[in-house]
Amino acid sequence: MRVPLVVGVDAGATSTRCLVSTVDGAVLGRGLAAGANQNSSGGRPAQALAAALGAALREVDPAAVVLGVIGAAGAASAGREEARQAAREAWHAAGLSGEPRSVTDLEVAFAAGTGRPDGLLLLSGTGAAAVAFRGGVPHRRCDGFGWLLGDEGSAVWLGREALRAVLCALDGRGPGTLLTGPVTAALEASGHEDPDEHAQTLIRVAYRRPPAALGLLAPLVGEAAAAGDEVAAGIAATAAGRLLHALDTVARRGGPPDGSPVVLAGSVLLSPGPVGTAVRAGVVDRFGVPPAEARDGAAGAAALAVAALTGAPAGDAVHARLTAAG
Repeated sequence: MRVPLVVGVDAGATSTRCLVSTVDGAVLGRGLAAGANQNSSGGRPAQALAAALGAALREVDPAAVVLGVIGAAGAASAGREEARQAAREAWHAAGLSGEPRSVTDLEVAFAAGTGRPDGLLLLSGTGAAAVAFRGGVPHRRCDGFGWLLGDEGSAVWLGREALRAVLCALDGRGPGTLLTGPVTAALEASGHEDPDEHAQTLIRVAYRRPPAALGLLAPLVGEAAAAGDEVAAGIAATAAGRLLHALDTVARRGGPPDGSPVVLAGSVLLSPGPVGTAVRAGVVDRFGVPPAEARDGAAGAAALAVAALTGAPAGDAVHARLTAAG
């Protein structure tokens, strides 16, 4: 008898991760591809999704897959139909039958951090959002409005603020900063002795890249802050403050009961650095619990697929097996 399999996909702006597992949580395959955010990654999301699916299914019989959940950044109501279409296109391109379930990246991140249905999520990766969950579904959310209109405290926001600080230093509006050299090198822009020419080169290079690429500058903020740069330290402190404010807002507007888990997700919060450090301390101070970590959104998506297939939440043992390698 063929063992039924499920697929979980976390399609972020920077990368797309896929996981294939049995219903009891044994992981059989993984795939990794480029970002698939329809708003900020550039390219075609369906292609990145199909590439991640194909890699994860390389050693697996596609006919054994009975259900899949694809969580995608930018798949809330404003972009839901586009996300569903990309998911369907990639699913069929990978040789899978039926149709996957499409959810947001927020849902798979929360499911990756905890098997409990109620709690809070604070995500800061390429984008940023805070969400209160009830019954496993988003109840209240704050931000997550994308690189142009929100995502305050995200990697892209940090990268943009770093670049702005450098431009301000070059044209005289702001103080000098240690960020100038690293930002220029990271953007592969040629420095100039003339500040105006230097600024114009940075602008030209930055506008030629997709918005998500600015997130690659985020680690430079932490490095400069650690080296004593006051400009970088100020950017990091502002990012942490805005993230915690978003979390406070959703908790105040209908958050879960006291003692519920608080899940942190995304590279900014899960990597060493001043933003993550400040946010962790803020969570403990506000909610009295150490935060849980969502390190594998694809595992969270697979847990949601198991729950959808069985009609009950994935148990602690299944959740632990799915997320162990994350």
